[in-house]
Amino acid sequence: MIHIGQLDLEKKAAIVAVILEKPLETSRKAAKMGADLLEIRLDLLGIRDLETAAETIREVKSETGLPVILTNRSITEGGKWEGKEDDRIELLTNFFSKNLISLKDKPDAVDIELSAGREARDQVIKAAKACGKTVIVSSHDFSKTPAFQEMKTILEEAFLAGADIAKLAVMPKSRRDVLDLLRVALETREAENAVCTIAMGKLGKHTRVVAPFYGSVLTYAAVDSEVSAAPGQFQVDEIKKILELLE
Repeated sequence: MIHIGQLDLEKKAAIVAVILEKPLETSRKAAKMGADLLEIRLDLLGIRDLETAAETIREVKSETGLPVILTNRSITEGGKWEGKEDDRIELLTNFFSKNLISLKDKPDAVDIELSAGREARDQVIKAAKACGKTVIVSSHDFSKTPAFQEMKTILEEAFLAGADIAKLAVMPKSRRDVLDLLRVALETREAENAVCTIAMGKLGKHTRVVAPFYGSVLTYAAVDSEVSAAPGQFQVDEIKKILELLE
């Protein structure tokens, strides 16, 4: 079974609200809008130290009661981390040190890029799994959609790296690209692996509500329509309403 916190993702895909500004205020709003999960984007929040990051997550979890995914996205994968790569990895890893932060205040999942160096990636994954936390290994392509078999290979590599959930976000150039991505999601779930697949931009926008019906266990949404972390995101309440209509 795949869980993030108390959420059973085998039963229902979760709506992830991306928190990229005013974390406490935005998280409260996301919870009221119906989010199931919160993704704390340290890179977009400009958080560079463990103490501030830990206090932010502690407050957000206490106020909303929602599970948290910790993400500190690299520039090469569309993030805005402005420090050294070693510092980025260390900040993620230190969250799961039993000596630094209490278990209840730790994030419930961590997202680490497949493109991160193997040693660094393994460091984050090992630390998170030692605390029983869920690992998302992600890959983002903002310029194109890889060929069908290549997408399957990317997801397979993520699972081999230790992913509980393999996340793949691509930029479609045609409806065929979108169909290929949905087919990849379906085949991966049929193989009993947990996947999150997203086609970004206008052409792929509908996948944010359709992909869960093809096996994607997560769908990411914005809290404010004027501010989003990736092209094509709906707002949390919009996705919730559409999914309810389709179920």
